[in-house]
Amino acid sequence: MLLAIDIGNTNIVFGAFDSSVCLNNWRIQTDPLKTADEYEVLFRSLLTAGKICRTDIEKIILSSVVPALVHPFEEMLTNVFEEATIAIVSPNIYNKLPIKILNPTQIGTDLVANAVSAFQKFGTNTMVIDFGTALTFTTIGDKAQILGVAIAPGLRTAVGALAGKTAQLPQIHLTPPPSVLGENTVHAIQAGIVYGFTGLVDSIIERTQSELNQKLTIVATGGLSSVIAPLTKNIKIIEPMLTLEGLVQINSFL
Repeated sequence: MLLAIDIGNTNIVFGAFDSSVCLNNWRIQTDPLKTADEYEVLFRSLLTAGKICRTDIEKIILSSVVPALVHPFEEMLTNVFEEATIAIVSPNIYNKLPIKILNPTQIGTDLVANAVSAFQKFGTNTMVIDFGTALTFTTIGDKAQILGVAIAPGLRTAVGALAGKTAQLPQIHLTPPPSVLGENTVHAIQAGIVYGFTGLVDSIIERTQSELNQKLTIVATGGLSSVIAPLTKNIKIIEPMLTLEGLVQINSFL
C-alpha cells in the first residue's frame, strides 16, 4: 500500500492507495509550527479512524511546498511507518518522469504532480488549473513539456486580503451570489470574487490558447474548482484527486 502526501500552504492532503485505487483520504490544516510529535498524533488517529493499518503502508511519497515541514514530516513518518520507504518529490527525480520540465527549480512539486497526472489521463496540450492557496495554470505542450505556469492569488487568499485590509468587510463563504449586483456586503464580495475570478480563469485560458494557436484540454482541481468551473466557458473536467493521483504516478516511475 502507498501513502501519498501533499503538503500545501493551506492544507495537507494525504491518501492511502492500493495500486491506483484510493482507499481513504484526509485533509488537515497546514501549520508550520506544529512539531513532528503533534503531526504523529494526528496521523495515527486519522489512519485508525479510517481503518488503514499502518503496517500495510510499504511506500510513502511526499510533496511539499512548505520547506519547514519536510524534516518534521520525515521524522514523523519514520516513527509511524517504521518499515516504509519514503520518497520526496524534488528536481532530482524529474528526469525519470514522462514529462519534461524546462525550469525544474522554479516550479512547485504539487504542480509537477498535477501535470504528470493530467498528462497520463489526457495527453499533451493540456492545462491544469489548481484552485488552491494560489490559483495556478500549468500548461503541457505538444512535446510533453511543461511550457509554463501562470499564478494569481487564490480565491480564499483574495478574500482574506480584502477582509484583512478593510475594517467592515467580513470573511465570507465562497459561493455564487444570486446576482452580480450585490445587495448586501456578503453578496457584493461574492459577486466580485466568484464572478471576477471566473472571468480571470477564462481570460488566461483563452490567452494561452491564442498564444499557442492550440486548443487545450482544460482540467480543474483544488478545493474551489467545483465552485468556479461550472461558471466558466472553458472548463469541462474537474479532477479533485489530481495531485494525489499524480504522486501515485510519480512513485511508479521511481
